[in-house]
Amino acid sequence: MGLNVRGVELSFNVTVIVTIIALAILVFFFVSAIPLIDFGKYAMNIGVDPATGAAVELSEGGGPFLPFGIYGVLASMPFAVWLFLAIEQLPLAAEESVDPRRDMPRGIMLGMFTLIATGFLVLIINPAIPSGAFKLGSSGEPILDGFRAIYGTGWAKILALFAVAGLVASFHAIIFAFGRQIYSLSRAGYFPHFLSVTHGEHKTPNTALIAGSLVGFLVMLAVWFTQGGEQAGSFIGGVLLNMAVFGAMFSYLLQGLTFIRLRRAFPNIERPYRSPFGMPGAVLTVVIALVTIFFQLTDPLYQKGIIGVAIWYALAIIYFAAYGRKTLVYSPEEEFAVKQREGAASMNRDG
Repeated sequence: MGLNVRGVELSFNVTVIVTIIALAILVFFFVSAIPLIDFGKYAMNIGVDPATGAAVELSEGGGPFLPFGIYGVLASMPFAVWLFLAIEQLPLAAEESVDPRRDMPRGIMLGMFTLIATGFLVLIINPAIPSGAFKLGSSGEPILDGFRAIYGTGWAKILALFAVAGLVASFHAIIFAFGRQIYSLSRAGYFPHFLSVTHGEHKTPNTALIAGSLVGFLVMLAVWFTQGGEQAGSFIGGVLLNMAVFGAMFSYLLQGLTFIRLRRAFPNIERPYRSPFGMPGAVLTVVIALVTIFFQLTDPLYQKGIIGVAIWYALAIIYFAAYGRKTLVYSPEEEFAVKQREGAASMNRDG
């Protein structure tokens, strides 16, 4: 938080350095795993018990490629989205880019390609080494278990210190993102206006950064003490992090529907960037989000997280209905949309 308050340039430099370290650790893992890879024996070591329908370990491998069929693929989507979660934060840095029209699409696509490449390699290589797909299926730290399979427990602990760089990079970027998000919503009137006060010297949204960090820290303390100290870790992994997945899916759903609505209502307005996938891409986004949310609803592990997000959304809607809607400050885009709507309504009355 302090780095983000100090300045955007410093914050981004740290983010780039830590991200490079995290990617280097992944490359080191991939290279180290190559001599041990046996995809058929280790990655295909899951079968299905015909009596119970539960997964069973096949000691010699040779199991089916999709032991639970297409249903198993769809049921894994709430977990798979973690590979790409929060890539949409990147446009929050548009004001810091030299040429947003050019830099934002390029940055988003490079980020997506990086995630696709590293995610695919982790998915293929990690289960194909002696730890095996069956054990990794219930692992809370699959990359660390992969390092243990290659180097043993002692060296794996040392490598884990460097592997944590990935989490540091993620948290650091998320702090920047929630600071900008809180600042923007406050400036527009959706949140209390005092949250959009910036630092006098560095011009960073220090109030939003401090407020967001304090709220997150207080939530973690509340979880720690109400869930029994050390046992809070399972609650954090099983509920709080799953809240982020549901919140993201709900956000993607609304973004897809909004894209469709804007394309239909304003097909000819100037857009600094046009999606190459257009309406079909938006429809596919909506379908993927709905399928993922459905399987979250059917998974007991996710249900508490969904209830938590629903409560937070309900409180936000109540705040907006009671107070926030009276203090809105329209951005140029919102003012344009409001005027267009009012003009269309006037024409309908006159006609």
